[in-house]
Amino acid sequence: MKEAREKFRKIGITNGLVSGITYGLYTTLVLLAGYYKPLVGATGILAAAYVMSGLNDLFAGIWLTIYNLKTGRMRELVRSVKLYPGKIILLGSLIGGPIASGAYLMALAMAGAYAIPISAMNILFGALFARVLLKQKIVPRVGVGMMICVAGAIVINWVKPEGSQNFTLGIICAFVAAIGWALEAVLAAYGSAMLDSDVVINIRQLLSGTVDLFVILPLVGGMGLLKGTMFSLSPMLCLAISGLCAGISYLCWYKSNSTAGCAIGMSLNITYAFWGVLFCILFVNQPVTPTIITGSIIIIIGAVLVSVNPFELLNKKEELSNEV
Repeated sequence: MKEAREKFRKIGITNGLVSGITYGLYTTLVLLAGYYKPLVGATGILAAAYVMSGLNDLFAGIWLTIYNLKTGRMRELVRSVKLYPGKIILLGSLIGGPIASGAYLMALAMAGAYAIPISAMNILFGALFARVLLKQKIVPRVGVGMMICVAGAIVINWVKPEGSQNFTLGIICAFVAAIGWALEAVLAAYGSAMLDSDVVINIRQLLSGTVDLFVILPLVGGMGLLKGTMFSLSPMLCLAISGLCAGISYLCWYKSNSTAGCAIGMSLNITYAFWGVLFCILFVNQPVTPTIITGSIIIIIGAVLVSVNPFELLNKKEELSNEV
């Protein structure tokens, strides 16, 4: 029994790490797709952002549909949408997908990798929303973690990168993404408690991609750009793989939450802020500056402190070692 529990915990930690790494890869691949024509020469940030967001989420939805078909969950997909918790998930998907993910990609386009750790502050806003909407108290540890996150954001914005005219607007969009994802998390927590998480993620990605491509894009005049992108191999390949990474990230995150606990799962998932910056430095020629490195580390520390009590983790490790 002890060995089984330890193995279960290790599986959860592994899934959490994979969720962080794959979300960092998703971020890098979407940013890379924007360097190819016709996206690189696109007029208007909105159109390019929603082409990339829509195609990425649609690809993620397709990958997840294939996964759920193989695991026999497709009946649950249709049934879940009809239920009240499913409708709450749809609402959360609209906030987290078209609004938050669109803002995130605009932030990446304007502020580069600097936007990644800012978006990781969604856990801070999640704690605030949980306090307001769910009446959950903010303990001193969470409050300290929040202040550390704010300090990290200040460090990142202390020195504006050279040649970045819309840097401040990009950082604002990253904050919008963090707030939107925090709201989505609160709504998803309610719906996921009564529905299969693998099905919930599938609904989220399909709805987000559909709304981005067929509702928002026509409004911002981006259908021509969508057509051009779909006939370009390089950006489509990047977005197909980024969609796969996004799907894997969500699946592993939820599995980590259920096996290792939400606190550990969220803490490991937040490491995408580190992985995203690292991959952008390695593969997208993101300049390495003291502010982005220092600010990223500070925000990750603060976010982990918000989601988990380090003393409890140490006690659990000691208990497990004593039991073995």
